[in-house]
Formats: sequence, C-alpha cells, structure tokens
Amino acid sequence: MMTPAEEKFILRVPDDVASLLKKLHPVIKSHIRSGLRGILKDPHSGKALKDELKGLRSYRVKRYRIIYRVRLDRHQIDIITIGPRKIIYEETFRNLKKI
Repeated sequence: MMTPAEEKFILRVPDDVASLLKKLHPVIKSHIRSGLRGILKDPHSGKALKDELKGLRSYRVKRYRIIYRVRLDRHQIDIITIGPRKIIYEETFRNLKKI
C-alpha cells in the first residue's frame, strides 16, 4: 500500500492561469515551476486557507502564491490561480464567487 506522499497526482492548470504564466518573467516562471513540482511532491505542503477560501491551499513562491485545491478522490491537484501575494486572496475570492 502506498503512503499519500507516494501516490501520483495529476496537476490541472486552467488555460487562463497557463497563459498568465507564459507572460511572467523567465526567473519568476522558473520559481513557479519549482513550486508546482513541490506541490506535486507533497500536495499538503501549502498552507490551508480559512473562512471563504476554506478547502484551498496556498503555496508560497517568493512574493507569489499558488492557490490550489487537492482532490484526493481523483488524485488531482487543481490550480485555482497564481499571482502576487498582495492581491491574490481577494482575487481568488472574487473568482470563486463567479463559479
């Protein structure tokens, strides 16, 4: 039997987040990619969010945050959004209200 850390997860990145990543500076893009690998390695490494964002996690990459949801039932990690810490939480909350 595999431990949760050994299970393979699928990373799902929405098209709008993928296009945002393409526009980032190459150094920042490299840090974000490294962060995504860290999340894949240990999906629970990000900080669990509270209140309106409960069920999501936040992974810190320099001044950026990767907001994501772990779906254990599907062995899937859904990237919700990526952006600077200054605005990311409010933006995530606004995006979730649209869904």
